[in-house]
Amino acid sequence: MLILYFCDLKRYILKVTLLWIGKSVGKHVVYGVEEYAKRIGRYHSFQIIEIPHLKNVDKIDVAMVKRKEGELILSKFSSDDYVILLDENGKVFDSVQFSQYMQKLMLQSVKNVIFVIGGAYGFDKAVYDRANAKLALSAMTFSHQLIRVVFLEQLYRANTIIKNEPYHNI
Repeated sequence: MLILYFCDLKRYILKVTLLWIGKSVGKHVVYGVEEYAKRIGRYHSFQIIEIPHLKNVDKIDVAMVKRKEGELILSKFSSDDYVILLDENGKVFDSVQFSQYMQKLMLQSVKNVIFVIGGAYGFDKAVYDRANAKLALSAMTFSHQLIRVVFLEQLYRANTIIKNEPYHNI
């Protein structure tokens, strides 16, 4: 039996950030990001932080790329941020479980949640060390562009589940 504890999201001060490396490209990605970001904004504070791609990465060793990207990513965090890496080795949730996870963070009075999509080579060890959690969206591999839209749709879905709205058919 599934039991969800519903709460009024507006009652809880929650700021959610999605951080990624590189500009969104492709009309389908840009439209999807804009659409879901707008929808998510109805439930809580939401922002996207886009870190520009490093220049001349083809001339830099992979470990150096990860380290430099890691430094840029870490510079965006404050000490009280709850950081969740979107990582292939993270915990896998279905949509209802993810909504319960988000609700639990709200009930624990987490104020700032930052979800991070890494660069093409993944995360530097320093970023893994700073993270509070890792979340996998699928056992499949998605492009760094497409995963932006997939994650945002799931975040929107989680909010509608918490609010018991009809978007998600249980």
